[in-house]
Amino acid sequence: MRILLSRACRAAVPLILTAWPLAAADTLTPFDVARLRTVTTVALSPDGSRVAYILSVPRRPFDEEDGPAWSELHVVGRDGISRPFVTGPVNVGNISWTKDGREIAFLARRGKDENRCLYAIPADGGEARRVLCHGAEISGYSLAPDGKRVAFLAAEEVPKGRKDLEKKGFNQQVYEESAKPVRVWIASLVDGGAGPKALEIAGSASDLKWSPAGSLLAFALAPTSLVDDGYMRRRVTVADADSGKIVARIENPGKLGSIAWSPDGKNLAYIAGADANDPSAGRLMIVPPAGGAPRDLLPGYEGNVARISWRDADTVTFVGGEGVETILGEVHRDHPGRANQHRGGPAITDFDLSRDGKTVAMVAQTGAHPGEVFLWAPPERAPRRLTTSNPWLSGKRLAPQEVVKFKARDGLDLEGLLIRPLDERKGERYPLILTVHGGPEGHYSNGWLTGYSDPGQVAAARGFAVFYPNYRGSTGRGVAFSKLSQADPAGKEFDDLVDAVDHLIAAGLVDRAKVGVTGGSYGGYATAWCSTRYSDRFAAGVMFVGISDLVSKAGTTDIPMEELAVHARRWPWEDWKLALERSPIFYADKSRTPVLILDGKDDPRVHPSQSLVFYRYLKVRSQAPVRLVLYPSEGHGNRNAAHRLDYNLRMIQWMEHYLKGKGGEPPPYEISYEEKD
Repeated sequence: MRILLSRACRAAVPLILTAWPLAAADTLTPFDVARLRTVTTVALSPDGSRVAYILSVPRRPFDEEDGPAWSELHVVGRDGISRPFVTGPVNVGNISWTKDGREIAFLARRGKDENRCLYAIPADGGEARRVLCHGAEISGYSLAPDGKRVAFLAAEEVPKGRKDLEKKGFNQQVYEESAKPVRVWIASLVDGGAGPKALEIAGSASDLKWSPAGSLLAFALAPTSLVDDGYMRRRVTVADADSGKIVARIENPGKLGSIAWSPDGKNLAYIAGADANDPSAGRLMIVPPAGGAPRDLLPGYEGNVARISWRDADTVTFVGGEGVETILGEVHRDHPGRANQHRGGPAITDFDLSRDGKTVAMVAQTGAHPGEVFLWAPPERAPRRLTTSNPWLSGKRLAPQEVVKFKARDGLDLEGLLIRPLDERKGERYPLILTVHGGPEGHYSNGWLTGYSDPGQVAAARGFAVFYPNYRGSTGRGVAFSKLSQADPAGKEFDDLVDAVDHLIAAGLVDRAKVGVTGGSYGGYATAWCSTRYSDRFAAGVMFVGISDLVSKAGTTDIPMEELAVHARRWPWEDWKLALERSPIFYADKSRTPVLILDGKDDPRVHPSQSLVFYRYLKVRSQAPVRLVLYPSEGHGNRNAAHRLDYNLRMIQWMEHYLKGKGGEPPPYEISYEEKD
């Protein structure tokens, strides 16, 4: 038996030995999930010979101070040999190559840094040098083409007088009014050059890009730094890099994604919503930097554009989500219409191009592994995997994963991803965990589907089927499909979930009496709904940062305008009855489903009061077991290693107890953190 506690921790922390069912040593466990490393970002050298990448490395519970995963900088060559550059207790972000390819720039807080600073490290290895620090966190940057200046994003430094007052206890926050805007700054990188100077532009900036000619800056500008403005009111803005004078402001409607200059500086490509009610920034638009009417380069595209980069002055390469697949495509700026480069391979989450546009570096994943670095250099027929961040995964048996297509009760064609039970026996029915994505404008791609809050292969190893449906309102099937759930919360969108279960029952795989449901955020809303309104269909529920009361949710979230524009389409007071009747608490008297509720105590998106009221309404009725677990210091999802492991253990324990075990009273609330061989 291997225990994750050090001797000192074992002396200080009592272990509560709750029974934990054993899994085979060659199958995935929650403890394995807790140590999964994942590539998150790639930056390809200008000549296409090397890929810099960020590797997310989880902290080891009990062996390290608790906290979020570390983010390390590594570089891998075309030969697949990877070298660590900046590793250990560090959080590297925003990696990019200098124009000459000699250095890799990145943001990090190192040594005695009080804030996140800009660093550069030689591409052939060596010690990183600090390029620039500021009185506040640097959240983004763009190097000038001549390498003599840098534009960066940061708030104003907190005055010393204000800092002194905060140390004396005057640390009150004026809700929403005291949020500081993020400004655009210019600094010289030449010895003796001018210090940082902020451009006099009103608003809060993000996604900063210096033009190829070096005279202009493009960025997204919102009225404030509030998250709701960031969601709904960011606009493409072009300014003179010297004077700060605004040259153009593109009134893109609704949501805005990333921005990219063409190599000749004559065009800007960006990702945006089709209109103010589009749930996702997923349309590929182009506009001259002087302004004008934007053009949609993929009109009517039945997919969702997620990443963009210019291959040359005429061609935009993009990653698109199409149902459960991702594709790498390209489109000519003067000839709208898609041309596929690659599809049917691993699910792509990030990519970058060499200067000549002939080599593509990707972050991609499959059902057998999380994100890794892939490289594609035609005439190679397919992307080639360069990294193996979790070599031990090859010793684990993983269950089959497949695409399942089914029909909703109104005839709508839907699809999702099924992980079948490991060691499935023909003709036998199995318990099911229905896993519902959030948004609802998210979607599942056919990649790695196991995480601390996604049961995936851990549940499959224990004899569960796990299904991930892309219900109506999901992205990846065009704008019209993603709007199908609007103004109808918990209506047909959640009927789709029951229809998915019925399809798997009819297929002979699932035991109708042993169906569980889980999900976070909007998926938590679905869990609460299925555990009340559809309680007769679900034998267990695990709700995470979920919604239970639409009446109060609109008044406690930090994204009220996003909620109005792309989800509810009306305020609660415009139809109190609908808001109440589409709230899970309205059906609390029907609930016979044992529910485990988990939430972050500091969640600003779905306030923890949503969990508290759901718990209380179910608890006082005492018609089925209910448990509420709150995670201190966590927001809309768990970031800290200990909380993630605890969540995964509790989720699997709850499902096993009620879908495979004796049921009845809930399992003991104490959790064992022992890993058994």
